[in-house]
Amino acid sequence: MPRFGKVLSAMVTPFAEDGSLDLDVAATLARWLVDHGNEGLVIAGTTGESPTLTHDEQIALISTVVAAVDVPVVAGTGSNDTRAAVELTERATEAGAAGVLSVTPYYNRPSQAGLLAHFRAIAASTPLPVMLYDIPVRTGRKIETATLLELAHSVDNIVALKDAAGDPAETASFIARAPDHFEVYSGDDSLTLPLLAVGAVGTVGVATHWTGLEHQELFAALAAGDLGTARKINAALQPSFAYESSPVAPNPIPTKVMMNLLGLAVGRGRPPMHVAPDDLATTARGVVSSTRVGAELGLG
Repeated sequence: MPRFGKVLSAMVTPFAEDGSLDLDVAATLARWLVDHGNEGLVIAGTTGESPTLTHDEQIALISTVVAAVDVPVVAGTGSNDTRAAVELTERATEAGAAGVLSVTPYYNRPSQAGLLAHFRAIAASTPLPVMLYDIPVRTGRKIETATLLELAHSVDNIVALKDAAGDPAETASFIARAPDHFEVYSGDDSLTLPLLAVGAVGTVGVATHWTGLEHQELFAALAAGDLGTARKINAALQPSFAYESSPVAPNPIPTKVMMNLLGLAVGRGRPPMHVAPDDLATTARGVVSSTRVGAELGLG
C-alpha cells in the first residue's frame, strides 16, 4: 500500500450560503469520501480553492478533516512565497496532517535553482513526508526532471510527486531514475491509467469524489494483471473525466455541482469560481447515473 493510499481525492472546500467556510459539511464530506472508496484526502489544494482561503481557514479545515477521518490527510501548503509556504507547512504539521502537498510556485516563475531552494526550505520546516505538485499548466513553470531527481535523492522527506505535467513518457524516465521508495501519483484523471502503467502508485483525483469505488476496482484489476478489465473501467470513467473541468466550467465548479446533487451541501465556489452554467446539474445527473454512487442513490 502506498504511504498515502492508492485512491485520494483533492477534496472540494464547502462554503455556506454567505460564503463562509462550512466545517461541519467538510467533516461530513470527508467521511462520505472515505466511505466511497477514498483511502486518503488532500485538503486545501487547487480543487479545494486554496487561492481564496486564508491561512487560518486552511488550518481550520485541515484540523477538522484530520479529526473526522482515520485515513491520511495531506495538507496543501503551497505558495509562490517561500516564507508563506514554510509558515503554512509548520502550522499544518501542528494541525495533525499526515503529509504536505507543495505546489510549484506560480506566476513569478522561479528558475530551477529557485525551485530547489524553495522545496528544500519547505521540507526542512517539517518532519512530515512532502509530496511535490507539478502542474505547469497552472503554475507556468515545469519542475524539470533533473530538479525532481536531485530533490528525490537528496532530501529525505521529499518522498512523492503529484504529476499533472501531462507527459507520461517523461514520468517514466523520472521513475526509472528515482529512489525505490519514491512514489508518483497521477494528478490528471485522464492520464491515471497511462501513469500507472509506467510506475505510478496512486491517484490524487477529482472525479474520485464520485468514482472512488470504480477507481478501487481499476486498481484491483491492475494488481491482478487484468489489463482488459482495467481498460474497460477506464473507458467507463471517461464521461466523468470530461465532466470535471472545461473552459466554461473549470475545476472545481463541476465537482461542487455534483456533490450538491448527491446530497452533500458544499455550496458554490468563492468568486471568481462561483459561476456555473445553467445546465451543469443536468449534465452531472447524466454523468453520475452510470456510476456505483448513482445507483446507490437512485440516480441511475
